[in-house]
Amino acid sequence: MSESGDVKAAVRARVGEVREELLSLSRRIHAHPETAFEERQAAGWCADVLRGHGYAVTAPAYGLETAFEATVGSGPVTVALACEYDSLPGMGHACGHNLIAAAGVGAALALAPYADELGLTVRVLGTPAEESGAGKALLLDAGAFDGVDAAMMIHPCPFEVADFRSFAMGSLDVTYTGKSAHAAMNPQDGRNAADALTVAQVALGLLRQQLPGEWKVHGIATEAGTALNAIPERSRAAYALRTPSVEELRELRGRVEDCFRAGALATGCEIDLAQPSPDYLDFRSDPQLVALWSANARELGRPEPQVRGPFASTDMGNVSHVVPSIHPVLDIGSGTSGPHQPEFTAAAATPAAERAMLDGAVGLAWTAADFALGRQLSRRATAGPSSQRP
Repeated sequence: MSESGDVKAAVRARVGEVREELLSLSRRIHAHPETAFEERQAAGWCADVLRGHGYAVTAPAYGLETAFEATVGSGPVTVALACEYDSLPGMGHACGHNLIAAAGVGAALALAPYADELGLTVRVLGTPAEESGAGKALLLDAGAFDGVDAAMMIHPCPFEVADFRSFAMGSLDVTYTGKSAHAAMNPQDGRNAADALTVAQVALGLLRQQLPGEWKVHGIATEAGTALNAIPERSRAAYALRTPSVEELRELRGRVEDCFRAGALATGCEIDLAQPSPDYLDFRSDPQLVALWSANARELGRPEPQVRGPFASTDMGNVSHVVPSIHPVLDIGSGTSGPHQPEFTAAAATPAAERAMLDGAVGLAWTAADFALGRQLSRRATAGPSSQRP
């Protein structure tokens, strides 16, 4: 199977052979949503499918209970396929991670019979906690992407993008501690932690007037008192900060933290600022992989890709700073403005979404094969004519 066309035909046929298995996997994950670091069923189902098709599976992996690693092939070129499967609290799979997991598994199954012939080692990584917790950043630090030549995954959306860009994103947890007092009898003895949060939110609102348009600050109050007739002695908030680059994120974090400190200063409360998870770095697509994917997407008849600036954040960005990566976005015809809303949860289980998932599996496998074959040709060209002598 020396010709690229032969490889692609075989890979596409292979995805057709395992089609029902992939649809079943996607539907099961969608029907049983699990949030960050709780994805025990989803990780297990993905690992079982891969194990059943000859992959050597390690689970759990890299110190994370709901991560796994599956490998096949022994070629000199290592491609990592990332499978996300966490859901959003209260919304289920409103980001379509059921499709991401099934597409990654599908690409892996399609490549398995031809990995050695292509000069590939295929490494499938079950990557928990993309929505919160930065699972891939933790896996990166633990060595999961060591020795990887290219990393790839797909993501569902209401539009098509080949050259994906993302915001860098940082998390910030804030806790104010004041002093409780009776709200009518002796309020002067209290230190109002809810007021501290209010002051900080006003400061943030004013700060937004001076922020660049692509810098974003958003969050929620998670605690602000328990009884209306008692001065709240504790308040908490969780915030996210987004900028086009990680360098800008560091500047924004300092300015936002000062707003929260202002709340403590104004009310006499104590403040604790914490970063609950690693920063999500901005995603940087590899031009060579984008070109390969784009050609394959056209061959699959995918919609013409849009050119868009950053519109989301992902911990795959952390991987892209270390390993050549792609994160193409596939249109699932959701009829919504985007993920993270209940309507997208329903859209992630439709026939249109499943067609996109199967295209994603084929496209990823084709791109991995093209990348490996390109590496082989490059090595031969570098070695020169002597490499062809008996």
